[in-house]
Parts: sequence; structure tokens; C-alpha cells
Amino acid sequence: MPRAIVCRELGPPEALRLEDLPPRAPGEGEVRVKIRAAGINFPDILMAAGEYQLKPELPFTPGVEAAGDVIETGTAVTGRSVGDRVIVRMRFGAYAEEAVVAARQLTPLPSTFDYAEGATYLAGHGTAYHALVDRGQLRSGETLLVHGAGGGVGLAAVELGKLLGATVIAAASSEEKLAVARARGADHLVLYAREPFRDAVKRITDGRGVDVVFDPVGGEVFENSVRCIAWGARLLVIGFTGGIGLARTNLILMKGASVLGVRAGEAVRQDPALGERRMAALLDFAEQGRLRPNVSHRVPFADYARAMRLLINRKAIGRVALVMD
Repeated sequence: MPRAIVCRELGPPEALRLEDLPPRAPGEGEVRVKIRAAGINFPDILMAAGEYQLKPELPFTPGVEAAGDVIETGTAVTGRSVGDRVIVRMRFGAYAEEAVVAARQLTPLPSTFDYAEGATYLAGHGTAYHALVDRGQLRSGETLLVHGAGGGVGLAAVELGKLLGATVIAAASSEEKLAVARARGADHLVLYAREPFRDAVKRITDGRGVDVVFDPVGGEVFENSVRCIAWGARLLVIGFTGGIGLARTNLILMKGASVLGVRAGEAVRQDPALGERRMAALLDFAEQGRLRPNVSHRVPFADYARAMRLLINRKAIGRVALVMD
């Protein structure tokens, strides 16, 4: 029987259990996928702890993205065949050796990617694309500040921002993370421990400030970002791993700035056409070899708790994938 990582009680990664689950045949419009790799994302960790906005009924299997092979199709399935290499998009359920999903949840695996790269591409790069293109409307020639530039979404934002023609300032917590950000296109590097990042940004921009801030950290990072923005800046709120920041509304007013929330998945549910355009662009960039996730750790499936801890402890650079083989 295929195995899955099951959450029967809310808590830390160590509370999850690896269990055998009976296989399910696909129904109308569904396919069965043999999962080869699953991406680890912060929402998975938060969902298992009961701290995410989506709270599935117990028991459930975490995981929002995976990659593998179609091994069976149900009735009324078109455009998908047994043997297709695919990316699987889910709200949860990806930490499993098999999954039965609606055919519309599948995306072709780019020919340039292996399974681990496919399983770690769309969540991070999709969030970065929605933030920088749909919400921030980043333009060529503008200056972009990316916080948490060594993380999955941060590194994706560095890569995509450079692709869009921006001058990219990458801020991260270690020299190792900054080295990867440099390799992915960052023009300027800021080590948080070396100097206050707002001073570094003012120095780099000759006092002008940045046009767009990509912030998955929150807390004091958000508060200080408001102090190093240019006129008309857009501050993109991706997350708050560092806590909830307090908006300096007087500074936002004086700079004519905008604070924009970023929820890539919900935006697609509200406007499916937006998701179709995003997907087409990301797949095109991948096939051209212009975007690729940085998978710093490929962890065996049974070692799922350690894989999740790599994110919690900020040990990953880019993405972490569970690999089933």
C-alpha cells in the first residue's frame, strides 16, 4: 500500500506519522499520480500545528505541491495520459507516495526540471510572480529590496526581479545565503548582522530608497523597510515569520507609498484567469532555462520531520524536497 505522512493531532513535525493508506481509484475527471517528490513549505508546518488560515479536518496529509507520474486516469479525463510527468498542485495532501486529484490540478513538468525541482517550483516562484508582477507591478529599471533572500520565496523573488530588469538588493542572515542570491542575480548584498539594512539601502541608492520591498519576514523588518523607500514605493507583505509589523502610516503617507498583501493561491481562486497567465509565464521561463528553484536539501521521505525542521531552523537555502525513491 502507498504510504502517507498523516496529521492526527495538531503539533510539531514530530507529531506526524508515516502510515500505510489504502489506494483509491480515480473517479470521473480524476487521475492517480505516483509522487516522486514533494516540496516543503511553511504553510505545511503551520497547517500541521493548527496555525494556518486553512484548517483541514483531522486526520489529513500536509503538503501543497508535488511532482510525479500519472499512473491511472478516470473517466472523462482529457489532455492527461498514463506516463505523463507532472507537477501536482494541492491545498494539502502532497506528502504521500500516491495522490488522486482532479486532472485540472496537474501541470506538465518542465523538461528542464527533475522531480524535486518540479515539486518546489510553483509555490515559491508563483508567490514571487504574483507579488512582483500582479501586485507590485515591478518595472525594468526600478530597485527591488528582497528580505529573507536565502529562503524559498525570497530567492525566487531575487531571480524573478532580475529577470524583470530590476536592480536587486538581497538581504539575508548569512554569507552562504547571500552567495546563492548573488549567483541567482542579486546586484547588491546586505548581511543583516553587518549593518542596519535601512542604512545599507540608503547607501546603495544614494539616499533615494527602493521602489519595491518584498517582505516575507514582517516584524521589525517591515517597520524599518518603511524608512528606506522611495516616493511611490510598493511594500509587498508576503508573510510574517518574524512577527506582525506595525505600519508607520505617517511615513507611508509622506512617501505616497502602498502596502499590498500577497496571497497567490487565494488570488487564483478569486480570478482563475490570473492563475492561467501566471502559470503560462512560469512554465515558459522554466523551459527557457531562465528560472529554476534552488533545492538545497533532498531528504528521504521517511525523514520528513528533519526536512520540515530545516525550514523551521532556517537551514535551507531556497527549497527543501522530500524524495520518495
